[in-house]
Amino acid sequence: MKEIDANQKAWALLAREHYETYSLALREGRHHLNSHILRELGDISGKKVLHLQCNTGADSVALARLGAQVTGVDLVQENIHYAGKMAAELGVEGIRFIWSDVLKLTDVHDESYDIVFTSEGVLGWLPELRDWGRVARRYLNEDGFLYVFDSHPFMMMFDETRLGQEEYLIKYPYFDHEADLEESIGGYAAKEHKGVEAWFWMHKVSDIVDAVSLNGMHLEYFHEFPENFWRSGGDMVYLPEEGLYVYPHNRDKYPMSYSFKATVYRR
Repeated sequence: MKEIDANQKAWALLAREHYETYSLALREGRHHLNSHILRELGDISGKKVLHLQCNTGADSVALARLGAQVTGVDLVQENIHYAGKMAAELGVEGIRFIWSDVLKLTDVHDESYDIVFTSEGVLGWLPELRDWGRVARRYLNEDGFLYVFDSHPFMMMFDETRLGQEEYLIKYPYFDHEADLEESIGGYAAKEHKGVEAWFWMHKVSDIVDAVSLNGMHLEYFHEFPENFWRSGGDMVYLPEEGLYVYPHNRDKYPMSYSFKATVYRR
């Protein structure tokens, strides 16, 4: 798929810089899973965790430091290279990485896990979610669960440059499933790279629910939060203890992120 191929090339440009940024942050204790994720995951020591779309492995390392046995998967070969390098340099045990498109992972990997995990800016890089849900279910053992934390589709509709001024202009139609093209990538943990093609898909809440329910899982919960994990506007305030950003005006007005936990449906 040309959009996926383009994304693979675009993300490869960021791999080394992401490795350098997150490796230093992990060494200095500045990078950790956000407070919502930590609370909702609970004690994962000894659990087998499959981390889908792991990028250069910073959150994989954070999961392993909580005592989990972690397998990270990513589309970009350069990300996998630097993920392995970072884990080795940090002396993190119980972690490995696989280079694969997550939608094709079943072609190259055959194990089961206690937790399938994905978080913070990932689902929009997938063209559709039903096959993703099928892959997630395939890797869950019968007592396992799928956990997701990501940007809320409601927030993703709006012009991100206006939210800080409390201006709610719909820039990305909620029901439009055509991929949105950006000709730059980066800017949060690497410099911005221009002259690329980066394709991103809007997914409705119903798409997320269907990906779970149509693949033999059911929702234990679906939580919504006013904070987000990235600075989507210049007026956002960073909460270092929580690892999240928030607009001062939005303590209770609209959701910016969500999480859910899904377990295997037993008839």
